[in-house]
Amino acid sequence: MPLGLLIGIGRSMRRKRTSSLDILSSKRAPRDYYKGKNCKPTGFHTRKGGYVVVQEKLPNYVVPDLTNFKLKAYVSQCPREVKTTEAAESAK
Repeated sequence: MPLGLLIGIGRSMRRKRTSSLDILSSKRAPRDYYKGKNCKPTGFHTRKGGYVVVQEKLPNYVVPDLTNFKLKAYVSQCPREVKTTEAAESAK
């Protein structure tokens, strides 16, 4: 037998190893692997299929007091041009 044929058979039988630096996806991982959407879990699954939410894992948003705040939440897509003294001076 030619040597090239033996080398080709050996290469086909050899197990190919993937690099540990490759991106782990659901196609390269075990059957029950789920990558998710880059979100942190807010609880855990129970043995009977339920889900328990842990209050310490929920996001806590700190919102300042906005009473007597001059700006509004809505921003128009068609703003009107307002002439100010600063804009007039910079145009000169």
